[in-house]
Amino acid sequence: MSTRKRLLRWASGIMITLGAGHLSLLVVFAWADIVAWMDQGMWAAVPLALADGAADPAGESLQNQVTFWAGPGSFAVPLILLGCLIWHLAGSGVAVPAGIGWGLAVWCFIGGVLLVPSPYFAGAVAGVLVVLAARQEDRSCADGDRENALT
Repeated sequence: MSTRKRLLRWASGIMITLGAGHLSLLVVFAWADIVAWMDQGMWAAVPLALADGAADPAGESLQNQVTFWAGPGSFAVPLILLGCLIWHLAGSGVAVPAGIGWGLAVWCFIGGVLLVPSPYFAGAVAGVLVVLAARQEDRSCADGDRENALT
């Protein structure tokens, strides 16, 4: 397995683990809220308007919103999808642009600083691995160009 493929596979594994772990913890800690969604109906889980025109959201409504934004509305689902995409691209031999890695690293670093302690920093590591894999591709292309120029 090439170094680039190995780096991308590690990065995607970190992303998938972070996203799946986040959703798993939500199920463990907010199971009652998720089950209540099934009783109320999925459309009633996070209402768009305050109940009865009240100025303050009810505690139950606020808890539903927190559960939504900690679960299906969080970074977890897109992070899993990005991890799966990068895993597939690595297996196909397609290079992932360094900009994807930089964006992921910066986003996760800022998230880690704002929400300490958190596993956001592991996401920054995944971003750095994507950048390193992209640079590995640049080096191999440059080496090939150099060899072609010498012959």
